[in-house]
Amino acid sequence: MATTQEKSEREATLSEMAEAIRTAMPHMDATEQRIAIGTYRLLAAGEPVSSEAIASATNNPVGRVEEALNSWPGVYRDDEARVVGFWGLTIARLDPEYRFLIDGKTSYAWCALDTLFIPALLGKTVAVEATDPVTGERVSLVVDSNGVRDLKPSGAVVSMLIPDGPFDYDVIESFCHKVLFFASEEAGASWTAKHKGTTLLSVQEAFELGRGFERVYPDIFGLRS
Repeated sequence: MATTQEKSEREATLSEMAEAIRTAMPHMDATEQRIAIGTYRLLAAGEPVSSEAIASATNNPVGRVEEALNSWPGVYRDDEARVVGFWGLTIARLDPEYRFLIDGKTSYAWCALDTLFIPALLGKTVAVEATDPVTGERVSLVVDSNGVRDLKPSGAVVSMLIPDGPFDYDVIESFCHKVLFFASEEAGASWTAKHKGTTLLSVQEAFELGRGFERVYPDIFGLRS
């Protein structure tokens, strides 16, 4: 059993991780926060999202929406300039796969951490399906703003990398491909041993880490850093 000191040190480490991830995100004013959350919620339907749709959903001019989208890294569009991927959520199946099932609709996350913080931003209960990249074993869970339940296998863990600066246009390659689900600590440890700078968290610890993303949207969620 962990001692009080060990728990305190672990909490401090998680707090440092959360702050590093929060500061790696773009700083947004209140209007940009609404545009970002509106984009997430429209994209969760699993279809490309136009700037006009985002503007209508967030009560903003199309030009203001375009200004925001064009200024941010991690925004992916199709040939019609519709958003198909945005800050951890996409309509395209990726490898490794993190499948989101929301209200009967399918979309995909970029990494394990995305599956743990995006449900709260959406205000939805999300069924998540992933695959252990080492063993090929299926990992499944249900996530909402209150936490994680129905985790299978129960000993699943998450690899984590602390960003050393702002997220850039290579965020999927530089960060997301190192933040993965593993069916067991043994499988996760075998992977992190080969990937410098990564560490393992329990799924609950990763969920608590993901709560920090709400602080990126203080005008929406009322949380200040």
